[in-house]
Order: sequence, then structure tokens, then C-alpha cells
Amino acid sequence: MKSYEMDMCTGSLWKKIMVFSVPLMFSNILQVVFNISDVAVVGKFAGPIALGAVGSTSILITLSTGILLGLSSGASALTALYIGARNDREVEKTVHTSALLMGFVGIVIMLAGLLAAPGILTLMGTKEELIWGAVRYLRLYLLGTPALAVFNFGNAVLSAAGDTRRPLYYLTFAGIVNILLNLIFVIFCNMGVAGVAVASIISQYISAVLVVRLLLRSQESFALRMNLLKIDKHNLNRILRIGIPSAIQYALFAVANLFVQASVNSFDHVMVEGNSAAANADPLVYDMMAAFYTACTSFIAQNLGARNRDRIRKSFSICLLYSFLLGLILGVGIYVLRYPFLSMFTSERAVVDAGIKRLSVMALSYCISAFMDCTIAASRGLGKTIVPMLIVTAGSTVFRLLWIWTVFAHFRTIESLYLLYVFSWTITAAAEIVYFVRVFRQGDESVRVR
Repeated sequence: MKSYEMDMCTGSLWKKIMVFSVPLMFSNILQVVFNISDVAVVGKFAGPIALGAVGSTSILITLSTGILLGLSSGASALTALYIGARNDREVEKTVHTSALLMGFVGIVIMLAGLLAAPGILTLMGTKEELIWGAVRYLRLYLLGTPALAVFNFGNAVLSAAGDTRRPLYYLTFAGIVNILLNLIFVIFCNMGVAGVAVASIISQYISAVLVVRLLLRSQESFALRMNLLKIDKHNLNRILRIGIPSAIQYALFAVANLFVQASVNSFDHVMVEGNSAAANADPLVYDMMAAFYTACTSFIAQNLGARNRDRIRKSFSICLLYSFLLGLILGVGIYVLRYPFLSMFTSERAVVDAGIKRLSVMALSYCISAFMDCTIAASRGLGKTIVPMLIVTAGSTVFRLLWIWTVFAHFRTIESLYLLYVFSWTITAAAEIVYFVRVFRQGDESVRVR
């Protein structure tokens, strides 16, 4: 086995999960840097209105990215399953089917977003002084969606094989390019929100080209070959059975958060801008924690293929512990450093104070999300996604809407709005854990390679 890949079916799980997750953690952070550098440069050099404009699009960008991540998780889980089962032929079919699927979906999201951007931002109640810049930024940013889809496909395949280092190298290079171009386009070319959007597009295409180049040159079973690009209906169905519920799950989170953003928009522009600045902590924390969720899915899927139930159980427990501790450390750390953190995005003291209101609630809340997200990832590794999606719909979408219409409607304070996150995570996590334990206890029927 090449040094870049990893056998997840043998050896110390404590060590291998950490070795697998750390490069992926930094890869995820570099993707966050794309957006954070946009917001930081705009806030510092283009002013608070531009900051609010870019921040107003964050949920829609999260929605499009979440759909791609959901579908790629189907490709990753199925690829890992076949690698664990040592079925090279099915690995090959899965990879090439996934490549075509992700490319197609990336183009569809781009076109839909270009057409719908003004209407959606208006429905969200985006401030009149922010909407022009928000529409311009979002439309330009979405031009990079096909590249983001291709990179997520490649990253999913490589993660399934245990290779999380080379995507990190590519994102490091692309991230440096992104930051440099942000500074050049905004400071020297005075392009404002358009400048940071164009910088993101260029960076996304760089990372996509690099990961495709790697897969084309690979000699492993997961290599990409242009002459083999075709849809295998059986594996497409399996990818979609895992990927579509996962994509819907991400989308439901984003839709629920659209209502949260609309509620934030009911406050004055200072609170909106403060929320936009503080919300940059969310992807920073979530995406680092998500490295352990990806590990959870990959390790469980490979050991599902190898029919090793004990390692499935241990993989879940270790990933849950790691992600909880990471969320706790990061949440508290960002709150301790709240002033320098928020000062990266704005020089306005009133905006900083507004941002602190969000961080004060979220600091001890992030770690709770691990119980929900890690359990969902574990179920995905077992090929179970429909019921987890329904649980998320009830616990983290319907519940949030009810909270907004009742608790927030009564108190009308920004803190009462932010508290909906930790309560919805707790309720959803309890139901997800009950479901996972039930599925796991079904034994061989739930860990069967078809």
C-alpha cells in the first residue's frame, strides 16, 4: 500500500483516526480561509457596507456547498466500502460515476444560483443598502461552483482511500493564491466585493485542476480515466441513496438558517454586520470538527466492507470524543480571543460589540453539535441516511422555526435567537444516537455488503 493511502481495517484506531483527520482538518480550514479572507479584506478595506453584503450571502453559499458535500459523502462512503471489501472493479465504477454526477450537479447549482440570487436575497430581507453588493458577490462566487464540485469529488475519493494529505497540499497552494489575489483586487484594483469573489473563483479552479491531475496520474483502483467516464446505474443509485438525503440534510440546515438570518435582519445594520463578523467562527469550528465526521464515515464504511463490527463501534466512539473535545477547545479559545478575532473583520467598535453577543452564546455550544453530526456520519458509514435526514428535519429545522415563531417572537433579543442552536442540537442528537444504536444492534443485517 502506498504511503498516501491508509488501511483503516487494522492497527490502532486512536492513532489512525488522528493521522487521517489532522490533514483533513487543515484542508477544511483552508476552504474556510477562502471565505474568511473575503470577509476580512472586504471589511477592512471596503467598509462595513461591503462586509454586510458579503456576510448576507454566507447562508446561500453554505447551502450550495452543503449540497455538494452531501452528494460527495455518498461517493466517499461507497468508495470506502468497496476498498474495504477489496472490490477494485466496483471502486472503478463508483469513481467514474461520481465524477460525472458531481460535475453535472455543480453546473446546475451555478445556473440556478445565477438566476435566483436577487429573489432569494430579497426574500431573506437583506437590507436595501446591502443587496446590490450581495447579489454581485453571490453571482460571481457561484461561477466557481463547478470547480468546487470537482474538488469535493476528488477529495471524497481520496479520503475514502485514506489519503488526506495531498488535498491539503493543493488547498494550501490555492489558499495562498486566494489571499494574495484578495489583497491585489481589493486594495490595488479597488474591485470591492467583486474582487474577493473573483479571487475565490480562481482559487477553486486551481484546487480542482490539481486534484483531477492527481487522479488521472494515479495507478490505484480509484484512478480517473477519461475513457471510462460513464454512469453505472447500480452505483449511481447507491450513491444517490446515501448522497441525496445527506444533501437534503445540509440544505435543510441552510433553509432553517435562512429564517435565522431573516430574524437577524430584523435588527439594525450594526447587529447584522456584527453577526456577519462573528459568524465566521462557525465554519472555522464546524469544519475542523467535520474532519472527524469524515473519518467516522470512512472508517466505518471500510470496516463495514471488511465485516469488522468491533472496529465500527470503536471508530464511532473515538471520533465522537475527538470532535467533542475539539469543539469545546475551539469555542472557548475563540471567545477568549474575541476582540482580536472580530477585529480581523471590522474596525467599528459597535460592530465588534454586536459580534461578541453571538460568540458569548456559541462558545460553549459548538461542542454539543458533535453528538448530532458524528452520529449522522456514523449512520452514513453504514449506508443509512433517510431516517437521519428525517430526524434532522424535525429536530434542527422544524424545531428552529418553532423557536423563532415562539421563543424569539416573545423575547425579541438577539441572545434568545442564538440559543436555538444548542437546544436544537441537543434534541436532534438524542434521537440520532437512539437510531444509530438500534441500527448497529441489528447485527449482520446492517453491516452487509451488497
